[in-house]
Amino acid sequence: MLHLLQIDLKKMTSYRTFWVICGLYFLTLGFTTASGMEILKWIASKFEDFGSSLNVNRIPLYHFPDIWQNLIWVSGLFKLVLAIMVVISITNEYQYRTLRQNIIDGMSRWEFVLSKVLTNVMLSLMSVGMLLLIIIVTGLIYTPELSAMDMITGSEFLFAYFLEIFAFLSYALMLGVFVQRSGLTIVLLMLSHMIEAIIKLNLFRESLEPSIGWLKQFFPLESITNLVSLPFPRYAFQEIQDTVSITAVLIALGWAFLFNYFSYLKLKRADI
Repeated sequence: MLHLLQIDLKKMTSYRTFWVICGLYFLTLGFTTASGMEILKWIASKFEDFGSSLNVNRIPLYHFPDIWQNLIWVSGLFKLVLAIMVVISITNEYQYRTLRQNIIDGMSRWEFVLSKVLTNVMLSLMSVGMLLLIIIVTGLIYTPELSAMDMITGSEFLFAYFLEIFAFLSYALMLGVFVQRSGLTIVLLMLSHMIEAIIKLNLFRESLEPSIGWLKQFFPLESITNLVSLPFPRYAFQEIQDTVSITAVLIALGWAFLFNYFSYLKLKRADI
């Protein structure tokens, strides 16, 4: 499997776009998550000029254990950038005929899909590794009273984050395999949440909500979003889902498998 990953990485790293998008993704992810507290302090200082007092330090956004869910939820907003790079990677395979050449050279269609899946796993792990480092460093800096239990509590959201990134990249891979044109695929990818929201709006009307509303969690993008719920309402004394839902994990795992399986079926039957 390592050989398949090396083959795919060799192709991807030869594209300048790969370095640009990956650099943009990791720089934006790092800056946004690591400097969030300083940005909030700057905003608070501007409010003080108008006679308002806002003590940001009293809000435990960057304190253990809250920091796990807070930063992981924010980081999930940037997964679209990484997904665009996956789309460009798979559509370039069709544009430059490298897919055909790989098959001619003896790679099976399953091995080709597996190489893409392994690359998605690697990108997801890189995102997790970078975010883990940021959480540990910033948490140690801003948490006033550290304890081992607080540092560990909430760390399960890292697995949810890995699954969120991997499932979404698998979705992007499937779109690329089916559409095969980078521009159209990226547009569909960017509009996916809106399209799914429109479908849910028409299916789950108020009259039907009590009886079939529970089906919403089984929609693909909804299941990915449900892995890490919005944490910030707790600072307005509202109840939130502050643990990883096993149901959400199982549904997202199912969709991740289906996305990659559909990609394989399409490629298996395609005339390349």
